[in-house]
Order: sequence, then C-alpha cells, then structure tokens
Amino acid sequence: MEEMDRLQEVMRCLRAPDGCPWDRTQTHESLKKCLIGEAAEYLDAVDSHDDPGMREELGDLLMQIVLNAVIAEERGAFDLAGVTKDVTEKMIRRHPHVFSGGKADNVSEVLQLWESVKKKEKGLDSDPGFVSILDRIPRNLPAVMRAAKVQKKASEAGFDWPDEAGVREKLREEIRETGEALESGDSARIDEELGDLMFTIVNLARFRGGTDPAEILRRSTDKFIRRFQFVEKELARSGRKVSDAGPDELDRLWNQAKAQENRASSSLSESRTSD
Repeated sequence: MEEMDRLQEVMRCLRAPDGCPWDRTQTHESLKKCLIGEAAEYLDAVDSHDDPGMREELGDLLMQIVLNAVIAEERGAFDLAGVTKDVTEKMIRRHPHVFSGGKADNVSEVLQLWESVKKKEKGLDSDPGFVSILDRIPRNLPAVMRAAKVQKKASEAGFDWPDEAGVREKLREEIRETGEALESGDSARIDEELGDLMFTIVNLARFRGGTDPAEILRRSTDKFIRRFQFVEKELARSGRKVSDAGPDELDRLWNQAKAQENRASSSLSESRTSD
C-alpha cells in the first residue's frame, strides 16, 4: 500500500499545474486507447511467457488505473480508495462459497453462484422493464470479440441458423451486396455492406465452433506480418525499402515468402509423422 500511495502521489504531481503538459491534458476519454494498448501489451507478454515483461506491463496498466482514478478524484466523482474498497467488497460478495459458508464444488457451480449474486447486485431479479440480453455486452470490446459475443448470446436465446448452409448462403449474399455497393461508389453504403460482410464472416467462424474468431483473425494478421517482414528484409539486402520496389517485384517476393512458409510447414509435418 505504501508503493500504491507513492504512485498515486506521482500521478497527482503530474496532473498539477506545474506538472507534465501531457498528463495535465488527459481525460477519461483520451485515455481509452492508452488503456486498451497497455492491456494488449500485457497479453503479448503473457503469450511470450515473459515474466519481466508481464511485471512491467501490469505496472503500466496499474498506472492507467491510478491516473483515471486521480482524474475522477479531481472531479469529485470517486477516488482510488473507493475503487479498491468497491472491488474488494464485490469479490467477497461474489464468492459466498469462500467467505460466507456457501457451497460450490466445481467451476460450473462457481459460475452459477457468480451470476446469481451479480443479478441481485444489478437488481435484475426485480422487474426493471424491458432488458435485452445484449444490453450488458460492453460496446468497447474489440470489434471481433464483441460481434462474436453478441452472436453467441443471440444463439443461446434461440436466434441462430439451423445449420451452416444458412450462414454460407448469407455470406454469399453479403459478398454480392458489397460488390454492388462498391460499384455504386456510395461511401456510406460501402461502409455498411463491408460491416455486414465482416459481421457475417465472424458469424460463420463462431457457428463452426472450435477456434475463437478473434484468434483466427490474429493468426492471419501474424501471417501477413511474417510475409511482409520477409519482403522488407529481402529488399533491405540491396539497401531498398518497400516503397522502392514495383508491384511485380513485391508480388514475386510475397510468393517467395509463401513458398518458404509452405516448405517449413511441410518439413514440420514430416518431422512429426516420423516421430
């Protein structure tokens, strides 16, 4: 707590009139992307099993939390002590099987207890009028994750395709409508149809089960990065950049990158087979 208090004082100093020009101008709204970015960097460290990196990125995340709390304190809305108190009490309430003599012998029972306590906290056991099952899905979730979550909730309510054929037909329809929009040149219509197409692609990935749609897109993005970096490195051998090469050369190098990956994949597959 001593170090937490010290961090809070540092953030207050940075926000003071004679503090840091950047920190003084920040708001809850301007810090949204910073918070998402720090969370993403922490997840990268987790994926890399990088303990020093995780420690550093958790510190950066904590700094974002404290800075937001200090801004709220300045507005007289709440402070870090209140945030800490609230979340501590919530954890105690939502774990009655640990703190209040409740019973939960497995993960499924724990989740049921959690949801039951959560509903009581939010007053959902009373009749608040119409409440959609989609109301509590955060708008600021990463877009692919949010789309998949919305689709999953709708499916759980019974709103879903009876089989994959329906989703595939919807995909063909959206591709056709996107093409028509592109031909029309109407920017607003193009944006709308591209959004519908992306939503349908997420739906197809979600419907098929298995890998999370966001993970599928992440893998494709990683693949693009690997191939693009191969092109960069090949051009750098002759002191050039991507912008110095023509379309034909870029296409040739891209195909080399693909061929190299395919060979590596085949070698790995053969190695596993022989093992």
